Amino acid sequence: MVVLAASICTKAGKAVISRQFRDMSRTRIDALLASFPKLIPANTQHTSVETAEVRYVYQLLEDLYIVLITNKASNILQDIETLHLFARVVSDMCRSADQREIAKNSFELLGAFDEIVSLGYREQVNLVQVRSILEMESHEEKIQEIIARNKEAEAKEELKRRAKQLEMQRREQQKRAAASGSGSTSYLGGGVSGYAPVSQRFDIPSSPARTASPAPSSSRAPTFKGSGMKLGSKKTKQAELLDALGGTAILSEDMSVPGTPAASTPEPSIFKTVNIMTKENISLSLSRDGGLESLELKGDMQLHVSEPSLSRIEISLLPPPTVFGPELQFKQHPKVGKFSVNKERMIALKDPSHGFPINQPLAVLKWWYSGKDESYVPLSINCWPTLTHAGTCDVNIEYELENKDVSLYDLVISIPLPTGSYPTVAPHSGEWQLNPSSHHLDWTTPLVDADNRSGSLEFSVSGSDVNAFFPVRVTFAGLGNTVGVRVASVLRVDNGEEVVFSEDASFTTDNYLIV
Repeated sequence: MVVLAASICTKAGKAVISRQFRDMSRTRIDALLASFPKLIPANTQHTSVETAEVRYVYQLLEDLYIVLITNKASNILQDIETLHLFARVVSDMCRSADQREIAKNSFELLGAFDEIVSLGYREQVNLVQVRSILEMESHEEKIQEIIARNKEAEAKEELKRRAKQLEMQRREQQKRAAASGSGSTSYLGGGVSGYAPVSQRFDIPSSPARTASPAPSSSRAPTFKGSGMKLGSKKTKQAELLDALGGTAILSEDMSVPGTPAASTPEPSIFKTVNIMTKENISLSLSRDGGLESLELKGDMQLHVSEPSLSRIEISLLPPPTVFGPELQFKQHPKVGKFSVNKERMIALKDPSHGFPINQPLAVLKWWYSGKDESYVPLSINCWPTLTHAGTCDVNIEYELENKDVSLYDLVISIPLPTGSYPTVAPHSGEWQLNPSSHHLDWTTPLVDADNRSGSLEFSVSGSDVNAFFPVRVTFAGLGNTVGVRVASVLRVDNGEEVVFSEDASFTTDNYLIV
């Protein structure tokens, strides 16, 4: 078969949308569609009509026609089957078959047409496959966006905390300087020689020498900027001397010699030296009557070390929030020592003289589970359709977060609807919309966590079959860990010092169904 074009036109032959699969001009298509209504025989139920050059295979859509223009050698049975698939795609993507709705969804319709026919030949796809191709969502991208937003929020909170700490220390220094008075200034013979080096060291514009002691706020602030921003660093001899002098920032010429200003050289971010990332993937099927039918869980922990001096470390995990059965299996990297699930929960190399690879992620631990233990289910869904005497169905659906240690972002609960129906939705939590491509009601909640654990939705729709509302599909991007694999601390093997680390924990779902 060779499909030359697929079009939706009015009964007068005016094109609403048209997609050419072979090299044909718009004038040619307009002429073929304009002559098409005149060729339709009256009082007949034929679905095809021919001319000397082409064949029209058509179907009525309310006040419009959907038409396939093919060559005369094309297989008429395959053409009719292709036409029916085009008609089902249009019915699923558009609420009604009128010109305004067709024009509104023209871009999506043309994309679907291209998935059905390519270069004039039918592709081996069905309606479900066309829907899947057009949706194309990435859970990995959502997770990365959520992690980036969280890191940005944490950085802002850290800046606020440091700014508050700086302000409190500055006020304390002012009080100490005011209490010492001019006696501290005369201790080293005046304030002229003592304050000149400070302006050189911290690149503050030089000012004329003064015989009077400067204000405490200007004298102490530069000294704190030089050393106070280094988290965890030891005090220098200069800082110890300044504290012994009662808080006044008096430095001699010899004390200001260092060539590189400490405040102008930012230290590397402490959150990048040791990074631990855990990822999980969960697939499950819940029964509409309650209970878990099947569940599969896979996860791994990856360690990334960017500082050579921190390659020899050991990772201590927090105790699990609940006792899991032996069905939850763990497996460590061959070079990592035996991982004990219910004892020390330590991750370290077998040979402590060796170190982890630098700037190369390493999967140090993996775990998996397959069974029907409901303690692994992060989110429970209850969908309850009820038939009424008016020929409609009332549907109540609710969710509840079962694991308070995880957070779910962009939760979407998709409920199928009977063909041709439109729901009437009662007041609810979250937002909803009708997905025209799948004719599902998509209920969206931006965040589900320990503070917002549950939500409900109620709607009424025409229908007489409760099975039409299943299976319910659930998608989300999760932060946290469903089996409690969380890091307590990271220590250096050589001296036992605690190492600052960052941890990212996320999980996704492949199939989360209520059947």
